[in-house]
Amino acid sequence: MIPSPLARKRVVITRPALQSEMLVNALTERGAEAIVRPLIAFSDPEDFQPLDKAISEIRQFDWLMFTSGEAVRSLARRSNKLGRSLGRQGSDLQVAAVGPGTAETITKAGLQVDYVAQEHSGIGLANELGERLGGKKVLLPRSDRANPDLPRELRFHKAEVTEVIAYRTVKATELELKELLGLLNGKAEAILFFSPSAVQHFVEMIGGEQLRSLEDKMAITAVGPVTANALGDAGVRRIVQARDTTAAAVVEALEEYFVENLRQAQTGARRA
Repeated sequence: MIPSPLARKRVVITRPALQSEMLVNALTERGAEAIVRPLIAFSDPEDFQPLDKAISEIRQFDWLMFTSGEAVRSLARRSNKLGRSLGRQGSDLQVAAVGPGTAETITKAGLQVDYVAQEHSGIGLANELGERLGGKKVLLPRSDRANPDLPRELRFHKAEVTEVIAYRTVKATELELKELLGLLNGKAEAILFFSPSAVQHFVEMIGGEQLRSLEDKMAITAVGPVTANALGDAGVRRIVQARDTTAAAVVEALEEYFVENLRQAQTGARRA
């Protein structure tokens, strides 16, 4: 059996372990060492009242839109605590996901997914649904640091948007950051970013220059186009991009990178 290009590669995953289990397993199966060092963590909203109100009125909405797996988990967890079902009994509620990874989490939460964005971004989701949103009530449970582009685009399409904070995104501790820096100092071959928030936290804590300096040392990988845009805005030019948030897409992007890296090294060696 031919070994995977990921064999013996150390891959740093910058999101929480709970959300990374499938990816860790996929990397491990290919002989890679998956190292989970979150740049962000998730916490409850400071005030549950807006979220609770939205849950109690869930059947009044036409669309329930999720842009992250954590939004799904947070909404489901709070609904269970309140003893309320998110099911669509007695309503025409439709559920939309920003990508297949989020869709999979929705399904695991017991909900049917009616639409998955082909572009795998919030703006893509809004534009693809387009005229179907006119006059519709949309519930958008999100992070307190979510990008404002999606609700603005939904309103452009004449949707009535209710945006609620389902969870808060918080930064890694100084100890966690120190451990991460130690790994990036020649001890890993790839680092994975899963959200613009993670990129933003990295730049805030370490600096854009430090991030850009990693380009020559490892595969700076964006999971999804929105995260790739955030890395580009931070000045990173050589970005490995997974097409979506699934483990398969991330593994495929990394394998392609390391194959191409090896090919270029062999070509250079022959020329020398």
